[in-house]
Amino acid sequence: MVDLSKLDKWTLGKCFDHSVLPKNTTEDDIRKGCREAVKYNCAAFYSATPFWTPIVVEELEGSDVMPATGIDFPFGASPSKLKAIETEMAVNAGCKAVDLVINAGALKDKRYNVIEQELKDFKTAAGAAITKVILDVCFLSDEDIAAGCKLIAQVGCNYAKTATGQFEGPTMNQFLIMKKTLAGTPIKLKVAGVKFPRPQNAYAFLLAGADLIGTRAAVEIIEALDQMREIGLVPKYVG
Repeated sequence: MVDLSKLDKWTLGKCFDHSVLPKNTTEDDIRKGCREAVKYNCAAFYSATPFWTPIVVEELEGSDVMPATGIDFPFGASPSKLKAIETEMAVNAGCKAVDLVINAGALKDKRYNVIEQELKDFKTAAGAAITKVILDVCFLSDEDIAAGCKLIAQVGCNYAKTATGQFEGPTMNQFLIMKKTLAGTPIKLKVAGVKFPRPQNAYAFLLAGADLIGTRAAVEIIEALDQMREIGLVPKYVG
C-alpha cells in the first residue's frame, strides 16, 4: 500500500502511468506526453496502440519511465491469438509494460476457459514485460469482477486494472471488490477511469490501496498534492 506521507511530488510520480489515448492522437501529442512523464517521474507512458511505440521508446531513452501500450484497446473482443500477436509486436518494439483489455463478453457469459486461455497467451507473449489486465468494471457485475480477478491471479499476471478510461470509470465499491478478491495474492491493483474531480478521486483510490493510477491527467493530479494536503485528504509529508 502506498504511504502518501512519505512522498513528495517527485517520488509520487512513480504512482502514475501517464497516457495519451484519444483516437486523433498525433506524433506531437505523444512526444509531449512522454516529456511530461519524464518531467514528473512517472512509472510509465502509455499510447493506445503499439503504433506509437517507436516514438515513445525514442522519447523515453535515458529515463526510467517505461514505454508501454494498450493491447486490443479499448474493446478487448479480438481472438486470443490476435491479442498475443499484438502483444509480441509491442514488446519487440520496446514496450516494458502491456495492458490487455479482457474479453468482457466472454467473462459475462462465464466462459472462464476462454478468459484463462487469453490470459495465458498474453502472459507468454509478453515475456519479461509487466502484464496488466483491464476488466472495464463498468460493464461487469460484482460476481464478474471477482471472477475476473481470480483468473488474473490464477494465471499470474502482474496487475488487475479497473478500466480502459474510455468508458465509465470504477466506483470505490468495485475497486474494493477487486482489492478483497486479490488479498493475499501478489497481484497489484491499477486504477484507470478516475472520475472528476480527478485529483480528489485519484488520491482516494491511492489511500484505499491502489498501487498505480493510469490517467491522462497525471500532471494535474501530481500538481494538486499540496492542495490535497492543505485540505486534509492526504497526510502531511514526513519524509
